[in-house]
Amino acid sequence: MQTKSEMDLRLAESFKELTLRMPIEKITIKDITDGAGVIRPTFYNHFQDKYELLEYIIRTEILEPMMPLIKSGMINAAITIIFTNLSKEREFYHKASRLEGQNSFQSITKECIKSLLYGYMMEETRGRAETGNPLMKKFLTMENLADYYAHSLTFIVMRWLNEDSDVSPSDMADIYEFLMTHSMKDMIEAMQ
Repeated sequence: MQTKSEMDLRLAESFKELTLRMPIEKITIKDITDGAGVIRPTFYNHFQDKYELLEYIIRTEILEPMMPLIKSGMINAAITIIFTNLSKEREFYHKASRLEGQNSFQSITKECIKSLLYGYMMEETRGRAETGNPLMKKFLTMENLADYYAHSLTFIVMRWLNEDSDVSPSDMADIYEFLMTHSMKDMIEAMQ
């Protein structure tokens, strides 16, 4: 008998294969379970719907591998891991990125990133005394910071996936790092 994680992977692989042949909107749960060689109720024991399955794929294949690097302060290496993992199955992620609407790839990705970053920030600040500018802290809450960084990283991921760019994962990490550490003035000057 397979473990939950083995079945999750089997369903994910079936979903990814189907996405290469048809739009996500047209993929049914039956299509996914047929591809995985299981019955429909098996799917619902693991995922609520295909969008939750997509969230699982994004979280486990793209985002979770970067967290040990983030925790070690190796942000550039973490971002490189994201783009390296995206590039391994770029066709799938490119097609998935075209999913729009309430359960868009962009919104699922942003929420996954936000959740991971928020958890990390809360863990890092647990037990520390609050100091600093109270006015800044009133707006710059951990949730707002996680949301800001999630938006910016999702923007970069979406652009990279949807432009036929040959920019390497390490170059994308350098670009993201530059964006996050420089002012708009610095960027304008760098483009001249």
